[in-house]
Amino acid sequence: MSKFIDKLERVSQAAPQAIGFRRAESVSAKARIQLVVRMAAGDIENLADYAAGADAALVAISKAGSGVEALKKISVAMPDIPWGAWLGDISAGKIKQMVAHGCDFVVFAASSTPIVLPQNDETGKILEVEASLNEGLLRAVNELPVDAVLVAPEQEGSGVLTWYQLMRFQRFADLLAKPLLVSAAPDVTANELQRLWEAGVDGVVVEAGAEGVKGLRQVIDKLTFPTPRKREKREALLPGIERESGAVAEAEEDEEEDEEED
Repeated sequence: MSKFIDKLERVSQAAPQAIGFRRAESVSAKARIQLVVRMAAGDIENLADYAAGADAALVAISKAGSGVEALKKISVAMPDIPWGAWLGDISAGKIKQMVAHGCDFVVFAASSTPIVLPQNDETGKILEVEASLNEGLLRAVNELPVDAVLVAPEQEGSGVLTWYQLMRFQRFADLLAKPLLVSAAPDVTANELQRLWEAGVDGVVVEAGAEGVKGLRQVIDKLTFPTPRKREKREALLPGIERESGAVAEAEEDEEEDEEED
């Protein structure tokens, strides 16, 4: 199984700490929001520095020939950090090459990626969807053979988390049964991370910067992430079913009244 997906699932399904005299868990063992650093294929030479402190690294590959061969160096540079590929216009053959070279997971856009992904359990599959995805399609994601969901970054705005974005992320978390990732600014604050976690977000994806993500790693390690989170799963009731249920209940009441009269 994908190492990163395994981490995400453990975070998403974290159980509350047991009561008793057991030794308290270490900070590293506690459930906390996952940190993923994203970078371009051309920056692979600096990957080890950029990704230091991250839970996973994500390399953006836009075309078939843009650095796929260079991915061979990643496993050597980062033996302890799982890495994945953000797929663009690449073929199924190239995807197989990446998996052979140690690619732990792939991220692909729902709207443009053909169904040519590896059909195995070793490679994690993260579906990228638009924040405006309607409820019906969002529920349909739960039935797809994917392991997690990433909300595509919105172009407008200053990078500061807004209440509207938070409401959208909460909606995703309420309707999805899979781990949820969202894009965040490199200077995301401790308060914003705490709010994202409470809304049901399991991990953030940030762009690589000159200083890497060491500072953000320190911020996350100092935070307290409560478990379990307030993550309510609401089952939608179709109007037709609702009316039918009401009619059945009414009929049962009428039958009871008739029996009493007799």
